[in-house]
Amino acid sequence: MEDFKDIESPKKKSPVKRFFIRLLLVFILILAVVAWWQYFYVFGDGVKSGELNYLVRKGNVFKTYEGKLIQSGLRSKAIGSVQSYEFEFSVSNDSIAKVLMNNSGKYFDLHYKEYKNALPWRGYTVYVVDEIRGMKDIVP
Repeated sequence: MEDFKDIESPKKKSPVKRFFIRLLLVFILILAVVAWWQYFYVFGDGVKSGELNYLVRKGNVFKTYEGKLIQSGLRSKAIGSVQSYEFEFSVSNDSIAKVLMNNSGKYFDLHYKEYKNALPWRGYTVYVVDEIRGMKDIVP
């Protein structure tokens, strides 16, 4: 007859160890949801129209396209001063960036997505242009 004392049974994890492993998994899940909410959730989207002032490719590690659209109208940030509306944005798509760079100074209708925070490889701003809805020459 076999001696059952020689056969090793699998060790059972203690209830405390199982609790801490589950707690760690829940904590990691919560961190993942918060990171998604802060960096990947599209907070808003819309269309801005105006004259494309510039679009540049810059960055130390991640090269991104950054631009500025000058919108019609005037506003004042401080009393007694006049400033035009400016929309600063990033572009993540190379083909959209090339169209914008080749047509600087024209009037554009740009569709954008707004995120809660910027990511280095997505751009410096929370506004990321993902589509050109319209383009026309500025009539003097």
